[in-house]
Amino acid sequence: MSRQRNLALENLQSLVCRRDLLKVGPLALSASVLPGLFTGAAGAELVPSAAAKAKSVIYLWMGGGVTHIDSLDPKPEAPEQIRGTLSAIPTSLPGVHFSEVCPNLARIAHDLCTVRSFSHDSDDHLLSQVYTLSGRKVTQAQLFTEPNIGSIVQYLLGPRNGLPGYIAVPGITRPGPPPHNLFVGGWLGNQYAPFCVGGQPDQPDFTIGEKELVPSPLASEDLNPPELRFPQEVTIGRLDRRSQLRSHLEDSLRNLDKSGALPAMEGHFQGAFNLLRSPQVRDAFDLTKETDSLRDAYGRTKIGGRCLMARRLVEAGARFVLVDYGYDSDYGNLWDIHNVPEQKFPHVSEMCKRGYNVAGIDRAFAALITDLKQRGLLESTLIVYLTEFGRTPKINSLGGRDHWGACGSMFFAGGGIRTGQVIGTSDKQAAYPLTRPYGPADIAATMYQCLGIESETRVPDRQGRPSPVLDHGRPIDEALL
Repeated sequence: MSRQRNLALENLQSLVCRRDLLKVGPLALSASVLPGLFTGAAGAELVPSAAAKAKSVIYLWMGGGVTHIDSLDPKPEAPEQIRGTLSAIPTSLPGVHFSEVCPNLARIAHDLCTVRSFSHDSDDHLLSQVYTLSGRKVTQAQLFTEPNIGSIVQYLLGPRNGLPGYIAVPGITRPGPPPHNLFVGGWLGNQYAPFCVGGQPDQPDFTIGEKELVPSPLASEDLNPPELRFPQEVTIGRLDRRSQLRSHLEDSLRNLDKSGALPAMEGHFQGAFNLLRSPQVRDAFDLTKETDSLRDAYGRTKIGGRCLMARRLVEAGARFVLVDYGYDSDYGNLWDIHNVPEQKFPHVSEMCKRGYNVAGIDRAFAALITDLKQRGLLESTLIVYLTEFGRTPKINSLGGRDHWGACGSMFFAGGGIRTGQVIGTSDKQAAYPLTRPYGPADIAATMYQCLGIESETRVPDRQGRPSPVLDHGRPIDEALL
């Protein structure tokens, strides 16, 4: 390991000795920045198959289990203990209704392919979250072994335009307890874990800490990665700064040495410095470049800012962007609405009206799709909204809903998708699909298909054994162009 460390330092020193006037960020060369984010399987961008309809993916991953009955699959004829107090409103599709807290998505329902028969057999958060992130069923012993869908895409298709191949915005969700980081490269290796713009969460366990009884949905969130922030006192190429820069690098490498992440970094230093010094890349992460009116359209909320960041990254050439929202230091586990006393949540029907809950994602998602469409990017960008499961049809005695893997709702939009339709139906209580159910593996297979990646494509695991990108599931034919 010491030889690797010395070689790494020599490589870095050769880079920092260039006579640039380029400033670097904190250079905390952590596993969240450097590993494998700048190369694909062959060390270069690979070419998707001719069947690819999408160039990029924005995966709207809402960890925690969003209630489907109070969003995309209302049941206005059901008893109040099922439907709650929210009304159903018409959408732009004749005969299709969404919940009253989704007026913006209702107006653009013709741009969506809504699936109301999302279903699988687990009510467990961790198992279901790994399933939706990877498309693979796991046991408790496999929570970190399976690569995320974005990791597979990064491996097969590589990065683009100097941006990492798999980016998570912000990538701080740590479900638990205890907190678990499920954004992993799995058996592909740590080098294919996502670049998380939020770095490490300040408070990994979002169930602890005091929360306001009625927190404001308005939030100013810094999504500019800490690795791209330039301290004025550090300048590459200046002789009098080399020893200080080397000290920073040595400290970082020493920490990586202990963590075992150093081997994954080898060969990626040039890409890291390209990331740091590219004005185009730096601009992609800068939300201040957007107009006030557009920021208002998305909502001055955390989810609004994250969706806007995803659009900026895709516009700059990002391949796969995961928007991560659901476990929050200000709002708690906001989709996990059991309404146990410590959550201090209102009745589910009232909770959904809050600007950081269903009403917030309605505004942000609709603004994202509209924005992409106006910029001519929607046809080349696949949008996928998914949460790990729905919520119980019957509202519990505390006014909340519990875990329900048997039925939920999701949607596709954009590149490769046949929009303006609803696929699948649920029963009168939104408890079970009446039509063919579609699980996380089918969603993943559809995503791969739109990107031109066949489900039977095989990639080598850590032992070099060929493994399929999916071990079950198939594309949802009705959803595809």
